Amino acid sequence: MGKILGGYLFPHPPIIVKEIGRGEEEKANKTVKACEKLAKDIKTKEPETIILITPHGPLFTDAISISLEEDLKGDFRNFGNGNLKFNYKNNIKLVNKIINRAYEQNIPIAKVDCQFGQDYDITLDLDHGTLVPLYFVDKEYKDFKLIHITYGLLSPKDLYRFGKIIQKVVLESEEKVVLIASGDLSHKLSNEGPYTYSPYGKQYDNKIVYLLEKGDFKSIASFDLELSEKAGECALRSLIILAGALDGFKVKPEVLSYEGPFGVGYCNAKFQIEGRDNDRDIYEELINIGKERVECIRKKEDEYVRLARVSLEHYIKYKKVMDIPKDISQELLNNRQGVFVTLKKDGMLRGCIGTIEPTQSSLAEEIIQNAISAGTKDPRFDRVQEEELKDLVYSVDVLKTSEPIESIEDLDIEKYGVIVSKGFRKGLLLPNIEGVDTPKQQVNIALMKAGIGKDEDYNLERFEVIRHF
Repeated sequence: MGKILGGYLFPHPPIIVKEIGRGEEEKANKTVKACEKLAKDIKTKEPETIILITPHGPLFTDAISISLEEDLKGDFRNFGNGNLKFNYKNNIKLVNKIINRAYEQNIPIAKVDCQFGQDYDITLDLDHGTLVPLYFVDKEYKDFKLIHITYGLLSPKDLYRFGKIIQKVVLESEEKVVLIASGDLSHKLSNEGPYTYSPYGKQYDNKIVYLLEKGDFKSIASFDLELSEKAGECALRSLIILAGALDGFKVKPEVLSYEGPFGVGYCNAKFQIEGRDNDRDIYEELINIGKERVECIRKKEDEYVRLARVSLEHYIKYKKVMDIPKDISQELLNNRQGVFVTLKKDGMLRGCIGTIEPTQSSLAEEIIQNAISAGTKDPRFDRVQEEELKDLVYSVDVLKTSEPIESIEDLDIEKYGVIVSKGFRKGLLLPNIEGVDTPKQQVNIALMKAGIGKDEDYNLERFEVIRHF
């Protein structure tokens, strides 16, 4: 019978690698020392296989990536040192069992081999999210095979289920395994970091470190995705998979260090396994938490959001557009405005469609039509199915009249949306969008949506919205 010997959280800034930092790593000395301690701890366990979950391999919105090449290789040439080279044997047997079990449970997997790399124009080299932790492990212990997994942008529940799949496959094998969740915390702790400072960065880091200290995997797996997006982090999904892999175990948590010397939060933690604890089923608890969240949100719906929800529900169930409800307010009947309707499921975008200018005879009809389109016509997603309706959360953005602006300097990403146009081509991005940190990024996304080149002459407009949740 196989064993999971422990779990770890490693940060992965290349600057903490001595040969790359060249003295700058001393600014993250607590992190370096903690990485060394974690590596020594792994050595004492003598795992036959290390399963590492990284954010920086081949990343897909709709699948988890698993490397299938027999030899897993990488170096730090992209960070100025091509002489630091690493080569590990893949545990192909265990990988195939994980993939097969994932398929059985409808978890989508991208099988990354040479042909896959050619088809999708991606490198098979190990990423820095993998190499930085293994740089420290390699100094202490080398006698292991590697399984290289890149999390996908799936729902937290599916990531957690995938972690449970890993656990089951390992326990059914003869392997002794440790798991490493690779990831940094907020990248927005200061303007020294790679992104613009956000007060949400420290808020996120404080919460995550507290949960890690408590070993509260349920709260990690049900963490507020909106806050994590605002914080600009890359560790949460790795931790959710790790949480699933440790489900049912008695775990002793220990946070070895936390610091943010370069505007990015680095945390090291280990999770010592001290036996089984089969009294809880965290996955079922996650489902119940999700239901409670949706119920709470729906109790607070205003008539804009309620109209959007019942419009899509009626269309999906009865295959026809519903009539405007008789008790609708005059505000919705007498006004005409552009509207965007956004759908989310498990905290993740499920559809968003809207109109810049009104196309219907009333605001009510605009909401009805755009709610249906958001659920059935967004080209980024499959049509919403009836069984999903209970899980959807809606928001409605009513657009105010736009005004032309001279420069990107006139934008504020939290207050204004942007419209870019050239001839018949036009693109729009709403204000206060998760993952959009600067006006430049906001404009570039709108240009891409419009099919307008960055070097073309184009017109800029800004607008405000009234957002209904």
